[in-house]
Amino acid sequence: MKHALLAYLKKPQTAVAVVVALMAQLIFCIVWMTAYDGVMDRVNHLKIAIVNEDGEFGKTVQQQLQSNLPFDITTPAKEKAMDDLVQRDVHLVIMIPANFGQSLTAPGMQAKLSYIMNESNPQLTKSVMQTIVAKVTNELNQSASLQGTQAVLQQLKLPAEQASKTAQSVVNKVGSDVQSLHSVNGMHNQMVPMMLVLASYVGAMMMAMNIHQVSEAIGASISKWHHIAVRSLIIVAAAALISIVGSSLIAALGGQMESGFGSFWLFHFATLLTFMFFAQMFLIVFGMAGMFLNMAMLSLQLVTSGTIVPRQMLSGFYQWLGQYLPATYAVEGIMNLQFGGIHTGKDVWKLVAATVCSVLIALAVTALKKQNKPQPALEAAKPAGLALN
Repeated sequence: MKHALLAYLKKPQTAVAVVVALMAQLIFCIVWMTAYDGVMDRVNHLKIAIVNEDGEFGKTVQQQLQSNLPFDITTPAKEKAMDDLVQRDVHLVIMIPANFGQSLTAPGMQAKLSYIMNESNPQLTKSVMQTIVAKVTNELNQSASLQGTQAVLQQLKLPAEQASKTAQSVVNKVGSDVQSLHSVNGMHNQMVPMMLVLASYVGAMMMAMNIHQVSEAIGASISKWHHIAVRSLIIVAAAALISIVGSSLIAALGGQMESGFGSFWLFHFATLLTFMFFAQMFLIVFGMAGMFLNMAMLSLQLVTSGTIVPRQMLSGFYQWLGQYLPATYAVEGIMNLQFGGIHTGKDVWKLVAATVCSVLIALAVTALKKQNKPQPALEAAKPAGLALN
C-alpha cells in the first residue's frame, strides 16, 4: 500500500487533480456567496407599472400604491406597459380599470384590480410578484373597509338587518384578477434554461480540455493552422449533433417549445457553438491553465444570466459583468423560444458577436505563438571506427 501511495504521489497529475478540485470549491464559493449576498435587499430594483384608466379616483389609488410599494414604479400607457412586460423591463402590470371607483362605492359590488405578470422570467420574479398581488389587494381592502366602517358608524340608527347588510358590503370590497403571459407548465420547464446553460457550458469546457490534450499529443506533426481548423470543424459538428439530441430529449420529455422545435433547436445550436468556441479560447490562450478560467466562467455565467435570480437584484458589478457573458443572452433567448417572448434576434446577434470575438482572439494568439518544427528522422548510426571519406 505504501508503495502504491508513493507511486501516485510521484505523478504530477495527482497534485493537479487535487488543485482542480480545490479551485472549483474556491471559485464557486467566492462567486456565489458574493453574487447572492444582499439579493433580497435589492428586491426594490424590480419594476412595477401602474396603468390608470379611472381618472381622478384611479390617480388617488395610484398615488397610494406608489407610496406604499417599495419598488421602482412607472406609470406608462397600457401599450407601453405591456411591451415592457413582454421584454422583461417591467415585472408586473397593475391595471386600475375604468369602473374601479364606481364599483368600490356601490353597495353589493366588488371592485377588481387587474394584475398581469410575465411567467417567462426567473422563478423568484414570479414568487415576488405573487406576494405583491396579495399585499396590494389586502391593503386596498383594509382602506376600503375603514372607509366603509366610518359610513356604518354614521348610520348606527339603521335597523339590525340593514346594518348587517351594510357591514357585509364593506368586507372584501377589493378583489384581484390575476392574468399571466407566457405561462410555464411545471417546474421541470422552469428549470430548462438553467439546465441547458449548465449542461452546455460544462460539456463545452470538458470537450475543449480533451481536444486540447489531443492537439498537444499530436504536436508539430501538423501545422498550427491545421490544428485550429480541425478543432473548429469538430466544434461545429459536435454542436450540431449535441443540440439536436438535447432539443429532441427536451421535446420528448414534455418540454415547452412555444416557437416550435426548429427555432428552439437552431438557438440551442447557436448557444452550444458560442460556448464551445468561448471555452476553447481560454485553452488556446493559456493552455491547460485555461480550465481554471473556464470554471470561473461557468460559475459567473450561472449567477449573472438570470436563470435563478433576476439580474436586476444582483449588485452593480455582477449586472455589469453579465452584459459581456454569452449565457445572459442564451437564457433570454431560451425563455423567449420556450415560453414566449420577443426580440430573440437580438440575443442571436449577441451570441454571434461572442463567437466571432472568441474565434478572432484564438486566431490572433495562434498567429503569435511559435510552433516547434517536427524533428527529422535520425539517420542510422554508422559503425564505430568507420573512416569518413
